[in-house]
Amino acid sequence: MSYELRALLASVELANVVAAEVRLARAVRLEQELALIPLTAELLGVLDQPEDAVVAGFDFFPGGFGRRLGAWSKAGPIAYVEADYFGGRGSQRGAVWVDGKIELGPLGVVAGEPFPAEGSPISQVLRRLGAHHPCGEDEFEAVGLGRHRHLEGWLGR
Repeated sequence: MSYELRALLASVELANVVAAEVRLARAVRLEQELALIPLTAELLGVLDQPEDAVVAGFDFFPGGFGRRLGAWSKAGPIAYVEADYFGGRGSQRGAVWVDGKIELGPLGVVAGEPFPAEGSPISQVLRRLGAHHPCGEDEFEAVGLGRHRHLEGWLGR
């Protein structure tokens, strides 16, 4: 079984602001007052500024996107996450921007590496955004990121 995710995570309010500003962006409500904006190939193309620098440590991070995340983060914390799994093996990465700069990350774990004691990169990002987990779940499951296994599912396709 596979799982893929490339998305922005933020408060519902901030995600709605981003979705209103960027053509093709769609905010999807999660649990705990958070929202996700799936980053499809088309949306990444709209966001890409090839002449600008990328943030190292990610597979799908468009040029100039760090500058945009920095600007949005002045209104509240915003995160970029990506995950790619097949057959239980894969990788995940994440970072959080606050007040114009990266505050957490980039964090990453690749195939075969165990998660650190602090939890998976995405769970750490979610904690920084204010997510909490009930007993027996991690933040990833608690906010509902397991609801869909592919980007198309988040878009209702």
